[in-house]
Amino acid sequence: MTTETPVSATRTVDGREVPVAGTWNLDPTHTTITFEVRHMMISKVRGAFPMATGTIDVADDPTQSTVEVKIDAASVESGTEDRDNHLRSPEFFDVETHPEIVFKSSGVEVTGDGYRLNGELTVKDVTRPVALDFEFNGGLVDPFGNARVAFSATTELDREDWGLTWNMALETGGVLVGKKIKLFIDTEATLAG
Repeated sequence: MTTETPVSATRTVDGREVPVAGTWNLDPTHTTITFEVRHMMISKVRGAFPMATGTIDVADDPTQSTVEVKIDAASVESGTEDRDNHLRSPEFFDVETHPEIVFKSSGVEVTGDGYRLNGELTVKDVTRPVALDFEFNGGLVDPFGNARVAFSATTELDREDWGLTWNMALETGGVLVGKKIKLFIDTEATLAG
C-alpha cells in the first residue's frame, strides 16, 4: 500500500487561502497554549499547557469546519514548582478529578482579515461559551511529504466563570491573582493520511 504525497496543503475559497478539506491533527510538538494573568495588580505571570491534542475537521465550506482540543490540565507550568502544584490542586484545576480541559467548537465566522471560532470550553465540571479570534498562517507540504498548516488564536476569559475563584486580598487593596486570563494559541496541524 502506498500513500500519495499531498500536492498542496491549501486552497483558495472566496479569495482567501484556507486549508484543504479533511481532518487535520494538531502537532503536539509544534503547539503552544500559553496564558497571562495579573499578579498583585501590578505585574503579569505567564504560563503554559505544553500537552494538548486535537483535531480540526476542515469542511468544503471553511465556515462549517469543527475543532476539538483536549488539554492535559496536569501539564500546566508557570516556572515555579509551588505555584504549579497549587494550580493543579482542588483550589484551581483539580487535576486528579478533572484531568482534561476540553474545547469544542460550535461555529466559524469570517471577521475582516481573520476569523472567530465560537465554541464551549469545559474546565473542571463547568462548560461555558468562548470565542477565539484566530488567523490562518498558511500551509505547505513539508520535506517529509506531510501537508502542514498553522494557526494563531487569542481570547480573554474571566476565570471565575469556570469556578476558578481562589484569591487572596492584599493589605494595600486589590487581590493577589487577577480575574482576567489572556490565552494565546499557536499550532501546526498535519493532514491525516
